[in-house]
Amino acid sequence: MTRFADKTVLVTGGSSGIGLAAAKAYAAEGARVVITGRDAAALAQAAAAIGPQTIALSNDAGSLPAARTLAGELTQRGLRLDAVFINAGIAKFADLKNADEALWNQIFDTNVKGPYFQLQALLPLLNKGAAVVINGSINAHIGMPNTSIYGASKAALVSLARTLSAELLPRGVRLNVVSPGPVSTPIYGKLGVDASALDAVAAQIQAQIPLGRFGTPEEIAATVLHLTAAESAYIVGTEIVVDGGMSQL
Repeated sequence: MTRFADKTVLVTGGSSGIGLAAAKAYAAEGARVVITGRDAAALAQAAAAIGPQTIALSNDAGSLPAARTLAGELTQRGLRLDAVFINAGIAKFADLKNADEALWNQIFDTNVKGPYFQLQALLPLLNKGAAVVINGSINAHIGMPNTSIYGASKAALVSLARTLSAELLPRGVRLNVVSPGPVSTPIYGKLGVDASALDAVAAQIQAQIPLGRFGTPEEIAATVLHLTAAESAYIVGTEIVVDGGMSQL
């Protein structure tokens, strides 16, 4: 398939996990892909894996100046965007007793403020007919211990998307949300627990998924591409939950 031939696509947080899977899928369907991330080495490695037309730009997803800088860099390169996957975010967890303001600010800066102002900065670069997908989470809908701040940040994103989708329509731009359930990505290796504890957590989560397994980054990427392709022209302001049935229990 070449649904994105001659299209330019931006994937924030495109150096690993779901973002990298989406970037590879876009490139495989003919798109010129721009990825962002904070780790220069990981960006270079991802760009090599995605393909020769890939543009990799260092960017801090939680910084307003960085959002404007990214838009400026794209403008300088003469790029306009046909699809945007706002994927960059962080998942850090703490219970109510141990949560602090620094954690709150870090999560909301990266997961809410960053995406909002990144989209604002990109507005002049969005072609008519462009589509935007924001990466949400089922944690916006289900109560899981120790995820209160993270879940609240994702719920804020879903709420923002409903309003922003209406604001963007007069510009000819569609906006939707994909909300993954548990997915096998490097994020689980960053929880700060040893391997045996990580296995126990994974098994506990997997037991709550009707399909009996974690999703893959490629499965989430397929939904992202669907939402940004011409075939989804009538899907606006919608959240698609991709969680193996977990949130339906």
